Amino acid sequence: MPILSMLSPERVLQNIEGGSKKRIIEFFSKIIAESDDDLTAEAVFSGLIGRERLGSTGIGEGVAIPHCRLAGLQKAIGALICLSEPINFDAIDNRPVDLLFFLLVPEEACDEHLSTLGTLAEVFSQNEAREKLRNTHSTEELLQVATQLFRT
Repeated sequence: MPILSMLSPERVLQNIEGGSKKRIIEFFSKIIAESDDDLTAEAVFSGLIGRERLGSTGIGEGVAIPHCRLAGLQKAIGALICLSEPINFDAIDNRPVDLLFFLLVPEEACDEHLSTLGTLAEVFSQNEAREKLRNTHSTEELLQVATQLFRT
């Protein structure tokens, strides 16, 4: 599934105060629950925190891709968040995180989940892509850059 089809303008957010790993996951969980009647903030939070307990989704270079599979979800949902200040995310390189791509996929979508994670990791591994995202100054600009980066 194309990355762009998972995003919507209300789930591309710039200059968000993260505070902590737990707080940003709570923030995202509430946003998703407000936009999807089939999901509760508690279910989303529980899924994401459960995944984090298996190992941090902080992939390095200031990027994290918190993700999980959820029962009852009909299609993949994504959110791109650029934090105002980096937060500790227990990333593999021990660097704080300021770019997050949240990914929720239906419980049975294992192959799709892995494929999407691979695509995201590939884009975020590129220094130029990370810098373009970090150098945006508004949500609209972040959405525009995301549209360019996640076309495929």
